[in-house]
Amino acid sequence: MKEKISELEKSNFKELLLETGADRIEDRLNIIEIFLDTEGHISIEELCDLLRKRGYKYEQEFVQKCMDDMVKLGFAQKKNFEGKPTLYEHRHLGKHHDHIICTKCGRIIEFKDDELELLQRRIAQRYGFYMLQHRMEIYGLCNSCLSKRRPLMPLTMGKEGEKLIIRDIIGGRGIRQRLVSMGIRIGNEIEVISNPGAGRLIIACGNTRFALGRGIANKILVSIT
Repeated sequence: MKEKISELEKSNFKELLLETGADRIEDRLNIIEIFLDTEGHISIEELCDLLRKRGYKYEQEFVQKCMDDMVKLGFAQKKNFEGKPTLYEHRHLGKHHDHIICTKCGRIIEFKDDELELLQRRIAQRYGFYMLQHRMEIYGLCNSCLSKRRPLMPLTMGKEGEKLIIRDIIGGRGIRQRLVSMGIRIGNEIEVISNPGAGRLIIACGNTRFALGRGIANKILVSIT
């Protein structure tokens, strides 16, 4: 069934390319064939690698142009997930799905929930909107990455958007007093606003945001709420 659909789409793509006067038709058909075989989320660089493994040596600019045409003609969708390069996935006509993305390993899970779809339409109607399209992206940690998290870890290991509980503050009395004077205490729930991996972290505690150096953040031990 999948092969039949791919052949139909390849034929449909060829017809539209001829109608639009595109060049290098056969090369473009080779690219769409490899792309349709992936059935996943793929970057231009990854697609170029797959093409090379199949014996095709197309310049990246041409592959990019071909994928742009696939998006424009409705055969592919462009996805821009946080912290990832632009990815492309097969656009199945009449079908919709959303995504869950692990911020640690980058795993992407597709899901569809009819109750959620209905709720979104109801919300749009409540505010007087006719919904044309939407997307939902849930960012978090997959089970595999979550199982590798330590019960206690330094704040510097916190992920952006993660809510954590301060369990301990290691170091001298001066560090503890400094943090307490700022309103940061053991038992507080905090949210990691920004953690670029170098330089200061931005956290929220209550209704206040704080900028912490990595030295101090390393001395704050936290756990997942």
